[in-house]
Amino acid sequence: MTHNNNEPMLEMFVFETLQLMDQLEQSLISSEKDSGFDLTINEIFRIMHTVKGSAAMMMYDNISELAHSIEDLFFYLREEKPDKIDTTEITDIVLDGVDFIKNEVSKIQNGFTSNENASGLIKKINDILINIKKLNTSSKSKLDTNYVKENNNDQKFYISSENVNKSKGEYKYEAHLKFAEECEMENIRAFSVIHDLKEVANITYYYPENVIDNDTSCEIIQKEGFKIEFMTDLSLEMVKDRLSHTLFLDKLEVYLKNDDEIEKFETDQIYNNDLYNEKNQIKEVKEIFLDDFEDKHKDNNKPVLNNQISKKTVVPSGKQSVISVNIGKLDMLMDLVGELVISEAMVTQNPDLIGLQLDSFHKAARQLNKITNELQDVVMSIRMVPLSSTFQKMNRIVRDMSKKLNKSVELKILGEETEVDKNIIERISDPLIHIIRNSIDHGIEETSERKEKGKSPLGNLVLEAKNAGGDVWIIIKDDGRGLDKEKILIKARENGLINKPEDELSDDEIYSFIFKPGFSTKEKISEFSGRGVGMDIVVKNIEMVGGTVQVNSAPGEGTTISIKFPLTLAIIDGMTVLVGESRYTIPTISIKESFKIKNESIIEDNNGNLMIMVRGQAYPILKLHKYYNINTKITDIKDGIIVMIENNSRILCVFADALLGEQQVVVKPLPKYIEKAKGIAGCTLLGDGNISLILDVAKIFMTF
Repeated sequence: MTHNNNEPMLEMFVFETLQLMDQLEQSLISSEKDSGFDLTINEIFRIMHTVKGSAAMMMYDNISELAHSIEDLFFYLREEKPDKIDTTEITDIVLDGVDFIKNEVSKIQNGFTSNENASGLIKKINDILINIKKLNTSSKSKLDTNYVKENNNDQKFYISSENVNKSKGEYKYEAHLKFAEECEMENIRAFSVIHDLKEVANITYYYPENVIDNDTSCEIIQKEGFKIEFMTDLSLEMVKDRLSHTLFLDKLEVYLKNDDEIEKFETDQIYNNDLYNEKNQIKEVKEIFLDDFEDKHKDNNKPVLNNQISKKTVVPSGKQSVISVNIGKLDMLMDLVGELVISEAMVTQNPDLIGLQLDSFHKAARQLNKITNELQDVVMSIRMVPLSSTFQKMNRIVRDMSKKLNKSVELKILGEETEVDKNIIERISDPLIHIIRNSIDHGIEETSERKEKGKSPLGNLVLEAKNAGGDVWIIIKDDGRGLDKEKILIKARENGLINKPEDELSDDEIYSFIFKPGFSTKEKISEFSGRGVGMDIVVKNIEMVGGTVQVNSAPGEGTTISIKFPLTLAIIDGMTVLVGESRYTIPTISIKESFKIKNESIIEDNNGNLMIMVRGQAYPILKLHKYYNINTKITDIKDGIIVMIENNSRILCVFADALLGEQQVVVKPLPKYIEKAKGIAGCTLLGDGNISLILDVAKIFMTF
């Protein structure tokens, strides 16, 4: 079935399902490390229960049926607590299910039809369940299990006889559900409750009665909540358990409408509902605490269960003020702030004001600048998202790689709370995956080799993020065999990459060869590496977000790859320089210092290349007018200005006519016909109306 990709209902389904799949993936990996599902089984069961219901509601039967089979498996594990289970086997098959659901949801997200058949996976899951039952037949079963055929395709699902819907229920219940504020789609969530209860109960009444087609149903549910009455053979505990799994549930009240006595129900179990906004900025964890209730209930209208979610928040009032915002609107807001920065500069730096005594104007301009900067900071903070979701995904990469390569590797994550611009986080995931795969495949040795070297059999891989000034550093460090400089040099010679005497090459320059296209020192090609593709793409992707890469390695001790990139790409601090009639902006974070030539020594080699001695160190000089072939009257090195820039521990002195000043600039993409201009990252509009090209410092070092 296909849906309009613009439907809010569909967007909510895609968003929630992908978030739940990420959460499930991490729970499974955590369970495998702990050699059991004791701590995560309720969470896994809840996730699959939610996905089953929402997919069925959206009529994506393949996703719903697969989620149903996984739910059945974990229902058995939760209720029976079998001793003889293979945690790895279960994790493998459920992770395959996660991949299937992610792939199908991705199709839906991109407007394609979700039509992949899940029957093969469902059969494997059911086979695992049958084997677990056979291995644990000696234990007394709590459940009368049945296998029923559905959808005329011999798919079998494990269910409890207690859960089989009968024509009449023994108990009559009334439930009142209140959803979290601003969760949106309250009518759809109510419909999901109805759909779920139909499996186990005869529903006699619910209000509002027309939850889907009635436009006012959302408003009614928001104000009054959702009320539903039903007959079922389920015990109060099972009703509570089923309804408590409803996503975005804020409050639940269940009334027993019979006069019959029921056993007292007490529990200290906690149920979690994870709420994410669309930018994945805020994760609000809500916990449902169950109140004790009386043993006998003669008053039919007395609530026997009252579940109230306690919200963890820093807001003094205890109310969480969070709304979901479309990413496109955030991008538009950022663009408008950028235009505001440009307009402010155009007003305060207007050439018509030169020479005028305008004290009041300058005072007002300073206030405008202050407000503009504060507004920019707020908008930037809205766009910032933590690296935690990206980092946690690497657990799956490490787990799968270790298993396929028969290596034992432990991933340690540090600084995952570090925040970066959402545009950067979208670009950093693929490079991280490739670097981590290379670290495991190339770097970390097999267990036998590590033992021979006196190392721990368990390889260590550290993924760390930290802030440093206006930059973010991501560091990937392994304790493997390290990089072999001799092998790298041999391969570099074969590929013709060495353009100066080898004895003059620094370690950093040698290691940087691994990022060249087609470069690989691995003798045996595997599915993960050895073809010489990938690391050059890694660098290109990182450079696209204004980042740089450094490599450090020690033979036998390991390799460290450090990625540095700015917090944001939209607005940067820059120093504008004049070259002839042209203007160029150099990012402030790349500038070490600027000065005019006084007593410094200038050295010129046979090819006309200049170097300058500064405090006993010689640095090359790049004349911008020659680099970009610009006509200018200032060609003598002593008449202009020197701006010393740095990148990856390399230093270059840039020669320009004059400094025009430092200011915030809005980065605009280059028109397509000049995108390939060397050393240019973008352009910006200055306050006087002139265009300034923004220098790409990393590319200048590569091309100079």
